[in-house]
Amino acid sequence: MYQAVIASVLNKCGKHQALFLVLLVLTGFPMPVQALDNSDCFTCHDDKTLVKTNSGGEVVSLNVNPAAYQASVHGSNQCDACHSDIKEAPHPDQFKAGPASCSPCHDKDIATYKASIHGLLTHSGSPNAAGCADCHGTHAIAPMQSPGSPLNYSNLEKTCGKCHARVLQDVQESVHGKAMALGLRDAPICTDCHADHQIETLKTASPMKIAEKVCSRCHASERINTRYSLSANRSSTFFDSYHGLAARLGSTRAANCASCHGYHKILPSSDPESMVNEANMVRTCRKCHPGANENFSLGKIHVDNTPAPDIGNVVNRWVRWVYLALIAGVIGGMMVHNLLTFRRKLIIIARKKDRSVIRMNLAQRIQHWLLLISFISLAITGFALKYPDGWMAFLVGSNEVVRRTEHRVAAVVMLVVALVHMAYLLFTREGRKLLYDLLPAKTDFTDLLVNLKYLLLPKAPKPQYPRFSYGEKAEYWAVVWGTVIMGITGVMIWFKMDMTQWLPRWVIEVATTIHFYEAILAVLAIIVWHFYHVIFDPDIYPNNTAWLDGRVSEEWYREEHPLDREPLIDKTEKPDAKKK
Repeated sequence: MYQAVIASVLNKCGKHQALFLVLLVLTGFPMPVQALDNSDCFTCHDDKTLVKTNSGGEVVSLNVNPAAYQASVHGSNQCDACHSDIKEAPHPDQFKAGPASCSPCHDKDIATYKASIHGLLTHSGSPNAAGCADCHGTHAIAPMQSPGSPLNYSNLEKTCGKCHARVLQDVQESVHGKAMALGLRDAPICTDCHADHQIETLKTASPMKIAEKVCSRCHASERINTRYSLSANRSSTFFDSYHGLAARLGSTRAANCASCHGYHKILPSSDPESMVNEANMVRTCRKCHPGANENFSLGKIHVDNTPAPDIGNVVNRWVRWVYLALIAGVIGGMMVHNLLTFRRKLIIIARKKDRSVIRMNLAQRIQHWLLLISFISLAITGFALKYPDGWMAFLVGSNEVVRRTEHRVAAVVMLVVALVHMAYLLFTREGRKLLYDLLPAKTDFTDLLVNLKYLLLPKAPKPQYPRFSYGEKAEYWAVVWGTVIMGITGVMIWFKMDMTQWLPRWVIEVATTIHFYEAILAVLAIIVWHFYHVIFDPDIYPNNTAWLDGRVSEEWYREEHPLDREPLIDKTEKPDAKKK
């Protein structure tokens, strides 16, 4: 080492200066360590005869081609950037360089690699585990897009085949391997199924993962299925089968795609060696179903509804149509029968009771009807827009433009009803009285406490309510609050282009969130609170028909609202005795 340094110094310095430096060396004065340059390394490693014998007795070449290295992706790096344990050149006697380190520049890739099957094997001390250089190469690392890269699409199977020779042979004989040999880029390569750095073994993967995350990536692709004339429903029909349903429910034993078709040597059903060839189906089924015979193996996993010449499909299709007609006819008839029965019993109940108290006049009922229709329409179309694959979307049509238009029409109706209701409250005598009776009062809080005691304590007295109880007032003002909130946020979302002229976009996004969750709150409140009090309350079940004709019985009204001293009573209605 020092001889080389001295020779360099003698060439670059004058005689006296060089002599002085030599004296410093001889007296043991520490010399400054010069940074290594790649040329220092290539002085030796450019020699094609440079070799070493490793611990296994194998002769390994230490030659590095300078031109190939400079043309690689690391060509601009210094050698010691990867070989950080090398501090001087030439190396001291008996020096053993460690493996190159990729982590300073590729921390994220290294972390992913450590979680892979290769990384786990390396961590366990396996001498055959693949490292970075086994896949990427060493000094002549080329970009993946380069035809010379071992990770290039056309070379990857050979790269993996260095360690997985048997798998390589199976893949080359499979439909995937033959497609790759034809240069079809859509054909899956090793990393399409096993991932890139986080190489994973799929032997222990769940059936759902193999079917959904691996095979369906290609076999559920409309583009690939159309381009190569493949069946368009292989994935969907599997998930609808017994095996697919079991996989979706979390079964780890259910058959997956590879259970029947194989893993690497996947062959078309026409191939005599295929696991799904007619001659091999019994053996394939018996892997999971001991005792399976030929009749059992004739069952179809990918059952679809398309016409086919075999008798099983024809019979199955006719049975399905007969049952669909039977279901529609029988269940539809039951529904019509029960609706007619329900209607008739409501009429009888209404006629038997003295329903002389007018709870809602005509104007109020019209407003309630319009509110009811617009609210239900908004709920269905709104959730259909949010969840376009749900059953509500089916009810209002699959076209997004139609659903959006229906939603906005219903919104306009509700806002117009709200404005009409405001005018009714302000400019009509009945409206002003309604507003006055609905205003919160101090007694509402007291009534709440009294009612809680009544509900919890057996001997507690029943609360006495005026025209409207605290619950009815709370429900009314909740509707007012919800209409205002939904109206403002809905207009902001509808006219977002205009709103963003003055407001930042995040305000619209917040308005969208408020609109969605306020809708959930409103729908649940109607179902849980309002429907109970107008339908399921035992005192009025099966229905409080005031929303239809505005009337309730005087007996019920005196029981529920005894503090209303002057209810509006229809004096023209005759008593039951006179009706008889």
